[in-house]
Amino acid sequence: MAFMMSSPSGGLADHHRTALDALVIDLRTIFGSRLLSLVAYGLSGRDSDDDVVRTLALVEQLTFDDLSRAAPLTSDWQRRGLAVPLLLSTHEFNRTLDVFPLEYGSIIADHVVIVGSPPFADLRIDDADRRRGCEQQAKSHLIHLREGFLEAQNDPRLIRRLITSSATAFQTLLVNIARLEGGGGRAVSLENAALAATIEDRLGVSAPTILEVLSSRNGMGSVADPSGLLERYIDASERIWRYVDGWRG
Repeated sequence: MAFMMSSPSGGLADHHRTALDALVIDLRTIFGSRLLSLVAYGLSGRDSDDDVVRTLALVEQLTFDDLSRAAPLTSDWQRRGLAVPLLLSTHEFNRTLDVFPLEYGSIIADHVVIVGSPPFADLRIDDADRRRGCEQQAKSHLIHLREGFLEAQNDPRLIRRLITSSATAFQTLLVNIARLEGGGGRAVSLENAALAATIEDRLGVSAPTILEVLSSRNGMGSVADPSGLLERYIDASERIWRYVDGWRG
């Protein structure tokens, strides 16, 4: 039994499509008509070496018996290149938009409907919730960098690790900041140069510094002393937090 994706499946390899067909069959077996929608999300922002597809299944009702029936199937889903699906009732999802505005906002902004009706057509995340989520994310990132620098004790190797390990979270923060204007509805490029240019234009944060941090995920080459980059990185993070703290739409 095969299920057709109800929207373009860009970013999905053939083996992912096959895995998603199998996932739909499994979820239909567990939930029957209670399975309302299945979407794959985060396809545009995946790293080139990320071969895992993330999904959200929205159901009419979710019980412990449903979880018990799904548990034995998780290893097969993972073997096929799928993350364990996020399982939520539509009521839970709708009622917690204000609790997880960035996480749910990212799903809404970048998803493909695999089966069922488009689930987000009438949903809107409140600007105040989105701003509060961005502020928490920005401040947490800044604190992480400051603490990481202290713990590195001026060791260049540990400073390089701090920069490279935090770069993906930094990109996520920048995307969320870029989505603030326009209530999250504006398309945001995830390509490094375009994203850096957007942030420089709106916040005045140096695009070359942003690019240096984002590109560090591919290695920092022969940089002997990365502390200069970290200083600029922390300064950029401080400016980003101040921007979000004062953002009023």
